[in-house]
Amino acid sequence: MPVVSDRVRELHARMTLEEKLAQLVGYWLDQHGTVAPMQSEMAAGQKDPGQLADITRHGLGHYTRVYGTRPVEPAERAAWLWAEQRRLKRETRLGIPALVHEECLTGLAAWQAATYPTPLAWGASFDPELVQEAARAIGDSMRELGIHQGLAPVLDVVGDPRWGRVDECIGEDPYLVGTVGTAYVRGLQEAGVHATLKHFVGYSASAAGRNHAPVHAGPRELADVYLPPFEMAVRDGGVRSVMNSYADVDGIPMAADPHYLTEVLREQWGFDGVVVADYFAVAFLQVMHGVAADRGEAAGLALAAGLDIELPTGDAFLEPLAERVRAGLVDEALVDRAVLRALSQKEELGLLDPDAFEDEPPTHVDLDSPRHRALARRLAEESLVLLSNDGVLPLAQPRRVAVVGPNAARPEALMGCYSFANHVLAHHPDLPLGFEIRSVHEALQAALTGEVTYAEGCTVEGDDTAGFAAAVAAAADADVAVVVVGDQAGLFGRGTVGEGNDVESLELPGVQRALVEALVATGTPVVMVLLTGRPYALGWALDGEGPRPAAVLQAFFPGEAGGEAIADVLTGAVNPSGRLPVTLPRAAGAQPYRYLHPVLGGPSDVTSTDPTPVRPFGFGLGYAEFAYGDLEVDGTVDSAGVFTAAVTVTNTGDVAGAHVVQLYGRDVLASTVRPVAQLLGYGRVQLAPGASQRVTFRVPTTRLALADRRLVRVVEPGEVHVWVASHAAVAEPAAVGDTTGGAISSSRARTVRTLPGASTPRAVLHVTGEVHEISAADRRIVDVEVNDA
Repeated sequence: MPVVSDRVRELHARMTLEEKLAQLVGYWLDQHGTVAPMQSEMAAGQKDPGQLADITRHGLGHYTRVYGTRPVEPAERAAWLWAEQRRLKRETRLGIPALVHEECLTGLAAWQAATYPTPLAWGASFDPELVQEAARAIGDSMRELGIHQGLAPVLDVVGDPRWGRVDECIGEDPYLVGTVGTAYVRGLQEAGVHATLKHFVGYSASAAGRNHAPVHAGPRELADVYLPPFEMAVRDGGVRSVMNSYADVDGIPMAADPHYLTEVLREQWGFDGVVVADYFAVAFLQVMHGVAADRGEAAGLALAAGLDIELPTGDAFLEPLAERVRAGLVDEALVDRAVLRALSQKEELGLLDPDAFEDEPPTHVDLDSPRHRALARRLAEESLVLLSNDGVLPLAQPRRVAVVGPNAARPEALMGCYSFANHVLAHHPDLPLGFEIRSVHEALQAALTGEVTYAEGCTVEGDDTAGFAAAVAAAADADVAVVVVGDQAGLFGRGTVGEGNDVESLELPGVQRALVEALVATGTPVVMVLLTGRPYALGWALDGEGPRPAAVLQAFFPGEAGGEAIADVLTGAVNPSGRLPVTLPRAAGAQPYRYLHPVLGGPSDVTSTDPTPVRPFGFGLGYAEFAYGDLEVDGTVDSAGVFTAAVTVTNTGDVAGAHVVQLYGRDVLASTVRPVAQLLGYGRVQLAPGASQRVTFRVPTTRLALADRRLVRVVEPGEVHVWVASHAAVAEPAAVGDTTGGAISSSRARTVRTLPGASTPRAVLHVTGEVHEISAADRRIVDVEVNDA
């Protein structure tokens, strides 16, 4: 337990059982449309909001999504919330306000609020500092509205792009996920809003990429891949809240697993915040997992495991749990443990202060201020990944441009699943979005001086090709055609990607590929822009034998300023600098796959199936060219120490641009199987033509940690190869003077176009000393210095 203040202990000592349990649950005031799994079935017994005085007679722990369940005018809702909090203080015996939580994955999920790029775009930016700045702005808006806790970030490491929730994730590399996610935590909590890590742990490893499916990951994979981002956010980010995963791992539902919720999270890592249930996760122990006979038994299992707060309502933690406590089936000490944590969180947030909500609510709230718009645009620009370019880009102000495709003129196509527009406004089609957003078509019209025509061609889903003729005619009559294809984000069958929208195929939805191929066949240069929430199998567009698009630009739901960002990149006003945070797959049948694989996870002569991706993790082109030189790496480092790697980066092109420098390593011999390449650090540099910078990485050896045969995280002494490369598929180079090389080849590997990419000769690092067991004092985040050469 954390240190509990005298005020909290005194308050707790005065509580009845009913008042204790009231602090451990939420109440969902509004439930319009389906925004959570099995919402209608699970919430059927919830009491009517007109009975608030009775519902809250013993107090209330959380108000669930006061702003984010239906469209409400922000200032009007703030006035209601302030009055309601004052009522709780005045009319309940203990006078404790409710904690208010909201979704904030792409910005605050509320009507009229700014919509930022989706987390997959955060990962593509490789810019934690910018993500932290954006999170601070989001948190400032939330705090102004009386919101205390945000249900973000998602730290699930991507393993299978068929999973619908990939668009909520940051990437497939644990270190990238951890650094970017921790930056988001810091930004939100700097604003006084508690961040919530989702979904602890292993959720994204669900079988066949199906939502809520069982997870068959072993404890070593959990320790080495899925746990590190959460550990970083706890130890380095000081996160105050964690949310459980819906999944069961090897037959144990995470909502009832004391090993992870208590032993790992609290006892090993020192987490002293609160663990909240994903919506209805406690009831799911009965309904979906079948490990509890009823809601009361489900409540006892969750509470004993270390889950403190039931969200979004009190299906299990109210009457069912009270009955079991009174019957002696659940120890009230478990209730007390959770209540002390909940009250300590409220004290930390100022909710126990006498003047809480005694100020006046805001009368004017700008949730899409110039500050928000500027940050959203910068993040969108840095996240765009140029996958191929035969020279057509940047566009040199062509006289006639045809803008076609199902996502060209739809603002909704720019936003992710947890944007308010796609999450909630889909149930209110007659209401406007409430903020300014330009489609790609509108942004290109504004950016180009020539004639811009438009044709839809087809819809995102469906097999109707009736619009092909108009699209083909427009392309044939143009100097260049920009075709905008991809996804529509939504939930549970409303869309092509998002929560509950898992897929069996990684082909573009509907007839979009056929549309692109028809446009390419006109002979007009075609630029394909992808607005998606997952990576698709695009070998036909990137490495195919026949005609293909002249350029391909990947945008992972870039948000409200995404249209302008795309136009800026296409016209050359912005140099593309995004990098793939996930590999671009060859086929659905090669999944699950991530670059972080051992020798047997890649192509070899022992299988006829080739998992080689079309584009690797870390890949991205630009209009500038960069070269590396003078790699220097410490020769030795103690197993509990920090080593330094430095490289000179030079812009050898004729335009200014940003570049993401990536440091990779390989543990050559270890007690357990290690990957052929592992990201050890990264840094962004901005260079003028001909300019150079010396980039210095100071890397703690904990970046090389592995779960040994005892399942203890350790750093082992031995030889480590270290190199700098522009993406993960730049094969491990030979050491200076080594003619044998370090790459592993296979005669069965597919022949593809050589991918552009720079690398340095590998350096050999010797880790010395004893086996070092990781302790709570070990830090994981690499300290990256960027110095002028």
